Amino acid sequence: MTSTATSAALLAASSAATTAVEAISLTVTDYRELDNPTLLDLSRAAAHRLHLVTAEQALLAGEIAHRSHPSLGSNGLAAQQGWRTPEEMLKITTGITGINASKAVRVGRLLHDTQVGTSDPTTDETPTVIEPWLETVGTALLHGLSVEAADAIRTGLRTPTESVTSAKLAVAAEELVRLAETVDPDRLFKHARRLRDELDMEGTGDREEEMRARRSLKLYRRPDGMGRLVWDLDPETLAIVGNVYDRATSPRLGGPRFGPTEMQSHASRIKADPRSTLQLASDAFTTLLQNGVTADPSAVLGTGTPAVHILVPAAVIEKRQAHGQGWMEGQPDPVSLDTIERNICAGATTEITVDSAGNPLDVGREQRLFTAKQRLALAARDGGCRWSDEYGNSVCDRPPSWCEAHHIEFWKRDKGKTNIRNGTSC
Repeated sequence: MTSTATSAALLAASSAATTAVEAISLTVTDYRELDNPTLLDLSRAAAHRLHLVTAEQALLAGEIAHRSHPSLGSNGLAAQQGWRTPEEMLKITTGITGINASKAVRVGRLLHDTQVGTSDPTTDETPTVIEPWLETVGTALLHGLSVEAADAIRTGLRTPTESVTSAKLAVAAEELVRLAETVDPDRLFKHARRLRDELDMEGTGDREEEMRARRSLKLYRRPDGMGRLVWDLDPETLAIVGNVYDRATSPRLGGPRFGPTEMQSHASRIKADPRSTLQLASDAFTTLLQNGVTADPSAVLGTGTPAVHILVPAAVIEKRQAHGQGWMEGQPDPVSLDTIERNICAGATTEITVDSAGNPLDVGREQRLFTAKQRLALAARDGGCRWSDEYGNSVCDRPPSWCEAHHIEFWKRDKGKTNIRNGTSC
């Protein structure tokens, strides 16, 4: 088929598809009269059409990016049309957001980099597969995988290294494509990052250094007299600042409301404060900066310095395993052994012991409320809120420090014990 014939065929198919979609009713009353099975069938069909359209948009964006490559200079497509980048061109000419334009270009490049196409009409060269580990993703994208899911897999897995080969990433990509059928893109991204971390224990420290090098704090003064502070935090700094922020706003944003008397008093005081949650956080950080090291922490955010909770098997510390890892509470990425030891040196450690059944710190029915150490054990075991949907997928992203400890078998109704086995973070 000639290039002209291909162009005509694509234009005709696109026009026919547009006409068909335009024929679908957009009248609310038509859908109000549908029975539930039909409504759900139409919803799935609409989602499938959306996947196909976004895949086509990504394919077009990838070709626009290819024809706008910086090496082409002023001869690039975007430059010829008066735009600085292909993303900017797509944003203005199609009306999509900058974020969606960037995503379309990234996924479009994925499609182009995982397929062997025909020869380039400008260079007469036949392109090779640039990202072979993502071939499964590129194929799935053309058969129903969403653009968001494809972007999550590519971003989470990253690129091969000497220790993480293309073949290993290809196996991980296949697993993630299957997983994409049952989880949303956000959870898929977390799974992709976890798989990469499992493959690349040696690279944990390098990734930490890379993110730490990107930390920055910039103050913008606006013409109206207001100002804006933009703070990019590396994970370790985020753990410290996040702990302070949680103290300042919890339970406004869902933190614990039940516990010892002092905790309940602190929670009630914050809930009754007339300031908005964002104002409360701003004033708390301002007070900390004003008072500095002489501030009474209990007067602002409760007692104690900000704690960075790192969960790590004892064997990693005792044997100093070459590629040992730990996890900061509330964060998905592992941290290196150097980071673990530095934090242990700077603060206190708590050993969580378990019984023969793997249940730590049992109390039985000696008391109703879970102890501070039990809450720490629950955080280590659960990693955050355990509330899930009917398929077992987590539906709450609250961090461990915001979770309350609840009895699975109720204390009063079921005579449930205050044991970790009978406890859950929620």
